[in-house]
Amino acid sequence: MSKPFKFKQFTVYQDRCAMKVGTDGVLLGAWASIESNPNSILDIGAGTGVIALQLAQRSSAETIDAVELDNDAYEQCVTNLEASPWPDRLFCYHASFQEFVAEMDEPYDLVVSNPPFYGEGVSSGNSSRDKARQHQFLPFDKLLYGVSKLLSKQGVFSTIVPFTEETTFSAIAAQNGLFVNRMTRVKGSEHATIKRSLLEFSFLKTEVQPTTLTIALERHVYTEDYIALTRPFYLKM
Repeated sequence: MSKPFKFKQFTVYQDRCAMKVGTDGVLLGAWASIESNPNSILDIGAGTGVIALQLAQRSSAETIDAVELDNDAYEQCVTNLEASPWPDRLFCYHASFQEFVAEMDEPYDLVVSNPPFYGEGVSSGNSSRDKARQHQFLPFDKLLYGVSKLLSKQGVFSTIVPFTEETTFSAIAAQNGLFVNRMTRVKGSEHATIKRSLLEFSFLKTEVQPTTLTIALERHVYTEDYIALTRPFYLKM
């Protein structure tokens, strides 16, 4: 049985979730910009709910919605949100993102997603885990079309994708009227290759200067940048 993941201000139970708390999700929850003081936030494919919880901790948004397709993950997400210090601001919907887009009328000021990005050929042997990991269950084009429909005119969409998908993802976003405004490329150590891209989009075209975030100098010795970003959440930072 998976142990609960204890953060400074909340605890995430994850024994029923195929995808456990991981670096990608925590990075996105810490990196996503709240400079525009969003009043409404949406987390797509919420899993354990960790990103929604981070944004509840960081922001004063009155509405923080999550949407999750997998039944077990949905029930666990609800439990985690209700057990947090902010249950009155957090709500999880049990639906596919496509269903959610069709039902919702009110736009969101901030949309976040740690989307599935593995191909169908990469199977874990666990259907729930595959649903959380494989982009066939929420292809990039369906994700970005839905985001373009749900994002307010001045809104921001933040996500994390494999570095190898950065160009493709950005091109699909542009087809939906969404343009990269901020970009941070992530690598595990100084001499490692870049593995992930944190991307922020809006309906405005701007010049982008990519930055790089290195997680560790060596095993268990983290960089100042990584510590500064995650210190509000991790107990030992």
